[in-house]
Amino acid sequence: MLTDPSGLFDLTGRKAVVTGGAGALGSQSAMALAGAGALVAVVDLDPGPVARVAQEIQDGGGTALGLAADLTDESEVARVFAAVTDSFGGVDILVNAIAAPVPRAAPELFTLENWQATLTSDLTSFFLCSRAAATQMIAAGRGGSIVNFSSIAGVSALGRGNMAYAVAKSGICQLTREMAFAWAADNIRVNAILPCQFTNSWWAGIIADSAHKPLVDRVLSGIPLGRLGAPSEIRGPVVFLASDAASMVTGVMLPVDGGNLATNAGASLSM
Repeated sequence: MLTDPSGLFDLTGRKAVVTGGAGALGSQSAMALAGAGALVAVVDLDPGPVARVAQEIQDGGGTALGLAADLTDESEVARVFAAVTDSFGGVDILVNAIAAPVPRAAPELFTLENWQATLTSDLTSFFLCSRAAATQMIAAGRGGSIVNFSSIAGVSALGRGNMAYAVAKSGICQLTREMAFAWAADNIRVNAILPCQFTNSWWAGIIADSAHKPLVDRVLSGIPLGRLGAPSEIRGPVVFLASDAASMVTGVMLPVDGGNLATNAGASLSM
């Protein structure tokens, strides 16, 4: 349990849903919310990793529910939120952290199939889950918090075949703004986190392969802190945005990027 003398970050008794909850950042988000006292539903596509994250939360003294679901399917989303209501009695916090595999190709070579699959996984699922959560929050009348995982790719170009992914992440930013405005009267805050590159299994493989050193060097050159993010470093921003510490914060895109978005592409320390 987190030490929080002020109580601002205390989530005791609140009900949270974390989509993409078995991923590198989603699992850290779920464990952070549980550590702050929330009851957490961990939702992802593969039941094995979902069960492992839920068990880790329970082993740490928290309360967790593991649910495997395809959140691009409207009926599956309805099933998940019905199960959360049955188990927890509602939802106060939603963290949308889905991170589907990213097909990469130059824009002129990108297939319609991959375009549609990327937008469905990385944008439509956010809409469906946010709509379901907000519907419950509005009915309960006690407000809530939605935290969307966008990316630095949502506000700046990365290249390297990331077009569809970047468009989806940009859509998440505008989805966040529109929902923050629409639901403000219901005291539902909607914010987004914009991470830079964080260590995960994909990046671990890239870093371990010396053939990819130019790519790693290029990425690190765009992060003033000089390193990739560690997954545990996402915990604080998620708990902040989910908690009463951010009670006057909505519609915000919060970079968690080691200074990437603060830096002009042509910047240097030398004259």
